[in-house]
Amino acid sequence: MTTETPDPNSPDAMLDEAIEETFPASDPISPGRGAHDADLPMASPTPVTWSSGGKVEIWLAAGVRTPFVKVDGPFAKLDAIALSLPVAKHMLAIAKPDFFVWGTVAPNLTWSNIAREVLMDAGADATIPAFSTVMACSTSMVGTFEAAGMIGADRDLALVGGVESMSRIQIGLSQGLSDWLRGFQRARTIGQKIDHLTAFDFNGPKLYIPSVTNRTSGMSMGEHTEVTVKEWQIGREEQDRLALASHQGAIRGWGEGFFNSLIIPVEGVDHDTIPRRDTSLEKLGKLKPVFDTTSGKGTLTAGNSSPLTDGAASLWVGSAAGMARLPADLPKAQLVDYEVSAVDFRTEGLLMAPGYAVPRLLARHGLKYADIALWELHEAFAGQVAFHLKAWEDEAFLRGKVGLEPNFGPFPHDRLNPNGGSVALGHPFGATGARILSQAIKELAAMAPGSRAIVSICADGGQGTVALLQI
Repeated sequence: MTTETPDPNSPDAMLDEAIEETFPASDPISPGRGAHDADLPMASPTPVTWSSGGKVEIWLAAGVRTPFVKVDGPFAKLDAIALSLPVAKHMLAIAKPDFFVWGTVAPNLTWSNIAREVLMDAGADATIPAFSTVMACSTSMVGTFEAAGMIGADRDLALVGGVESMSRIQIGLSQGLSDWLRGFQRARTIGQKIDHLTAFDFNGPKLYIPSVTNRTSGMSMGEHTEVTVKEWQIGREEQDRLALASHQGAIRGWGEGFFNSLIIPVEGVDHDTIPRRDTSLEKLGKLKPVFDTTSGKGTLTAGNSSPLTDGAASLWVGSAAGMARLPADLPKAQLVDYEVSAVDFRTEGLLMAPGYAVPRLLARHGLKYADIALWELHEAFAGQVAFHLKAWEDEAFLRGKVGLEPNFGPFPHDRLNPNGGSVALGHPFGATGARILSQAIKELAAMAPGSRAIVSICADGGQGTVALLQI
């Protein structure tokens, strides 16, 4: 019997090499635990946390994005692919990536792998592999983590990003109507087609109109958040103050030129159109609740919630060798570690996963809140930010639910979202991860060496992603 020597350049060998680099066979730490978890007790079954265990030093570099605009605004004629192209072309003109990761949340029947479609339409080298990813609001952040896990074995640089065209959501047919149409197509004779037509139920045809609701619960994100803010006793004024700070930070960032290198003009628009210079606590306080309109206790309004938004965003992920292929003056930061978490949202807040992930990530590195120089938290709703901040300082929550001693100290509120967050800037679901990471990278790059940042996103389905960055 003879034994063939495996080809080291075969796809199977390359995959085995990438897995071995990330999770060596000699490493007693399981793939589901972090590289620093060996001395920590196993987490309780709920919530589940998946953290990085990689051995390759990973770096992120800021990318560019489109301006973010409200749904049915200046980008209303651009579908997800067309909206992605200006960003992808700009990035591809900078460097050729070894692979391409792109995502969007709203589905479309005309394509299945948007990453490949964007890459081809952008005129890139067709030999660059491209794949799509989706994880609700965390889509392009989890795409970043996926890319990080693939870096190595001659794969040094990835282009990652995402998009959402809420203005071009495709309306579909109900399953019953789809089945009827397929049956009509299968009819071979005129008689069969007539019989099929006479059997048509005129009361049954329906359109399928996508909505921002959770499939399991049937509730919208806002309805879920209304429940959680009541559980955590978060008041209306507290939410409005966070919303006001978001708008003020965004306006200040634009005034100081912070966003100039992060945004490219599209369709004649060269700036975010959502931040409001004229807003105030008084104006925010006059807005009516939009998700709980019957109890008299609703607190989420159009003013303290992120709006439906069109936009695309990107960033670079790579090794030190990959970063050397980019311009030297591009802001960069090391991806030290990350968490992908999930909670049972049938018994826990739908957007509560980062509440568990952040303390566990910090504990793994022996860090307190004050050790983090920058906190970039996604603002799906100001109330969602508020109950996370409250949970992170709640001893009963940290000890009883997260399973950690509450030794993190007070939260540094003055380090939160200095240039605005999703309430003011907007929230195109597939693009927010790349937007918030690029923004954090540029903010962090201006700080002292050794400074750290936490970047956190909550996502539908009771999930969340958190990154620890350092320069």
